[in-house]
Amino acid sequence: MADLFAWLISFFLLIALLVLVTYQLMCLADLEFDYINPYDSSSRINRVVLPEFITQGVLCLFYLVTGHWIMSLFCAPYLYYNVRSYRRREHLVDVTEIFNSLSWEKKQRLVKLFYLVFILFLSIFWMIYTSLDDTE
Repeated sequence: MADLFAWLISFFLLIALLVLVTYQLMCLADLEFDYINPYDSSSRINRVVLPEFITQGVLCLFYLVTGHWIMSLFCAPYLYYNVRSYRRREHLVDVTEIFNSLSWEKKQRLVKLFYLVFILFLSIFWMIYTSLDDTE
């Protein structure tokens, strides 16, 4: 039963990550269609970058603590990318360069979104498997 609660917690953490990445994509799309100015868009995106990184780190650590080694290994490349971009100071969107890097920023967040959806499907699968295994 505790394993089922662990999968539920990871499910909600993944939903939070999906919301943060989708919000960033929406801000970039608003900027692309000129609904929002570059300063507002970059400040909105930069405000949620660190919570995204922290949530991803907590999720990977949570998988390690609960003993879900495979899921932790699936989260490791995303965590590595976040740590690498943070250490290189490439994690924030620059106001003056946002139009030049708009397509790259959108592609980057789309890859993150698809990666998180993949991990979410794996998490849902293991949650269902665990709940069916507990009933027997």
